[in-house]
Amino acid sequence: MKVKIHHEGKNIIAVVLFILVVVNLAAYMFIEYKPIPIAFIVLSVILFALVLNFFRLPRRHFKGDRDGSAVVSSVDGTVVALEEVYEDEYLHRNVIQLSVFMTVFNVHANWVPVAGEVKYVKHHSGRFLAANLPKSSTDNERSTIVITTPAGDDILVRQIAGAIARRIVTYVEPNDQVDLDDFVGFIKFGSRVDIFLPLDTEILVKLGDKTWGGETQIARLARRNP
Repeated sequence: MKVKIHHEGKNIIAVVLFILVVVNLAAYMFIEYKPIPIAFIVLSVILFALVLNFFRLPRRHFKGDRDGSAVVSSVDGTVVALEEVYEDEYLHRNVIQLSVFMTVFNVHANWVPVAGEVKYVKHHSGRFLAANLPKSSTDNERSTIVITTPAGDDILVRQIAGAIARRIVTYVEPNDQVDLDDFVGFIKFGSRVDIFLPLDTEILVKLGDKTWGGETQIARLARRNP
């Protein structure tokens, strides 16, 4: 699988690299007991590798059926919530909430979960609770996106910041036409994405399952006439 560095991380990587080079040069020049500078170098290499790993961007393509019914995971992570809830920001009805939690070791690009037209985008300020807590969906800093499928289903996607994640980036805007290979956004340093689905949706994952953004089909929408 080909992997590149996400553009959201290029400036951060450059700054981290500059700081690490300066620190290690200073340690090597001014600390006579050489095991200490060597330890600095080892730790710096590990830190830099973690930063590179966080901003990696695998090139993915959904290989399943593209008949309009497929719902694909927006992110890499673990399914932490799967329940019927009342969504009161946009949908105003009972739906299935499917939530995937990302750790700092997961890819943090957010893929589009369904093909269709973006109808609604709104950013909400909020708290920075741990993203795996149920209240994070409504209390945390978050961004809400609604995509209407060709068959007329409104699918709500919510990017949620966490205790470490402090920056949500949303790329899509109302009236955009999106497909399963497109990106909805990016969340920096660990968080969660909720997807709200119609009650008659067939769910293909269970709590604790691992998902891969842009690849894992998590649900199948009921067949409807456009």
